[in-house]
Amino acid sequence: MIGASREALAAGRENLNSLTDNTSVDAAKLAEELSAVTALLDREVSLRRVLTDPARSGQDKADLVNSLLGRQVSGATLDLVSGLVRSRWSGSRDLVDSVEQLAAYGEVIAAEQAGKLDDLEDELFRFGRIVSGSHELRAALTEPKAGAVAKTELIKKLLGGRAQAGTVRLVTSLVTHPRGRSLEQGLESFAKLAADRRGRVVALVTTAVPLSDGQRERLSGALAKLYGRPVLLNIDVDPTVVGGVRVQIGDEIIDGTVSSRLDGARQALEG
Repeated sequence: MIGASREALAAGRENLNSLTDNTSVDAAKLAEELSAVTALLDREVSLRRVLTDPARSGQDKADLVNSLLGRQVSGATLDLVSGLVRSRWSGSRDLVDSVEQLAAYGEVIAAEQAGKLDDLEDELFRFGRIVSGSHELRAALTEPKAGAVAKTELIKKLLGGRAQAGTVRLVTSLVTHPRGRSLEQGLESFAKLAADRRGRVVALVTTAVPLSDGQRERLSGALAKLYGRPVLLNIDVDPTVVGGVRVQIGDEIIDGTVSSRLDGARQALEG
């Protein structure tokens, strides 16, 4: 997002933080309601255009939201969405993207409040690894012709009783309403929200064998010094790397594996 939309999302996040600081506000319920609002705005193109029309006053747009959602959602959700439509937006799609991101952030906050944020991060990562390792499963979850009901049932079979409710809701929303994202991109964005909440970055570490607790601690400490923030390690064991460690943080890759050096030598010989 750029310009006005970025500022509007930042203001919405601050409002969400303030609302969920109040112990009477159910963060999980707020997240579910925001997810429903996302689906509404994604479906109703004319509505989101009206709600982002710079020619209309903020109060006019807030009144419209109140008339449409006043009896459908909680006061906290109504307050948050009303604040969003009062803001200026660079594009109508940005409003939908922001409501969706705030819904996911609400799930992160709910997990944190329940002392389950580490579990949420780990479950999202593990699910992503399972999907990437199964072409058939990925196809079943991303096939456009497969209905939302069938995909929802599949997620329940995969994660029901094995993951917390927030993880199930996040994955279900991503699978049933991808909105142009790949499954991997969506899971990565959720993990980043959780890491941001803790003020840390996420590193995907690929090794040939599992790391010991001491090795994990040393690697995490070294990366924290390098990036100036705490670093969460997601470990992926892949025997094909032969040896060494490959670390990816965002778009940055630190590759010290034997396989990468062999590839480099092979390319040099071929060149």
